[in-house]
Amino acid sequence: MSKIFITGHRGMVGSALVRAAEKGDHGEIITATRSELDLTSQLAVAEYLNQHRPDQVIVAAAKVGGIHANNTYPAEFIYENLAIASNLIHSSHVAGVGRLLFLGSSCIYPKFAPQPMPESCLLQSELEPTNEAYAIAKIAGLKLAQYYRQQYGVMFHSAMPTNLYGPGDNYHPENSHVLPALIRRFHEAREAGVESVTIWGTGTPRREFLHVDDLASACFHLLGHENPPDWVNLGTGQDIAIIDLAHLVAEVVGFGGRIETDPTKPDGTPRKLLDVSLMESLGWKAKIDLRDGIAAAYKDFLQSMASQSARL
Repeated sequence: MSKIFITGHRGMVGSALVRAAEKGDHGEIITATRSELDLTSQLAVAEYLNQHRPDQVIVAAAKVGGIHANNTYPAEFIYENLAIASNLIHSSHVAGVGRLLFLGSSCIYPKFAPQPMPESCLLQSELEPTNEAYAIAKIAGLKLAQYYRQQYGVMFHSAMPTNLYGPGDNYHPENSHVLPALIRRFHEAREAGVESVTIWGTGTPRREFLHVDDLASACFHLLGHENPPDWVNLGTGQDIAIIDLAHLVAEVVGFGGRIETDPTKPDGTPRKLLDVSLMESLGWKAKIDLRDGIAAAYKDFLQSMASQSARL
């Protein structure tokens, strides 16, 4: 039986990958908590991979956050993500891992990239300043996988997902991404009976959202592909204005008050829509509708609040 090492298994992405791996019977699943394995330590990662000898590695571990977190902690974002990528990719090669999938992000593409963004627009112009540190680390990981494949012939490749959401998301009021932040804010506003909620920015930027269970499905589809691209976009191919997203979340949560904007707060990139034609040509397409996905995410939020397991 093959062994697959899923890093970051307690996070939203990693836990979705574990669920998909178990459901699809993809072999023995290997995981390690942060206390068991420090992925920023080159020595620790090398020793772990030499000891466990997985056949496949999925690099789902990362330091992640929204605009505020990326803006406030750029040093941590670039250092930790560079360390995780370089340690896992290099040590996987040394340990003889046959297959590695590195997960990046759509923020690797230029701020003013053509819309929708094809894989070919990488490094064509400057990045969005608010998440440049994170993006550079993810670009480095993508390039590491590409060059190790090119030089050593190993099947190391990458996937660049759009904005993700779903079970196990982070609902921190400042450091979370936009969709979970909206779920929490509208929930608390409804509970408190307030008349209005103010969202960051102008509400005009457009974003694409992919349910994390769709992401996991895409990852295993790629791992089953004999000769995948060096990197491929993962998304739905559809986007929505933030103000419209806010109204959709408010409707699902049951908040009936006013929604106001705060133009003094940063908008980030004007639009981030992925060109998903390459992934669709490989035989995969997202299935989970945004409204249905938000409803499922809100249900998970309520359950995690009730069990005091929510990431707040």
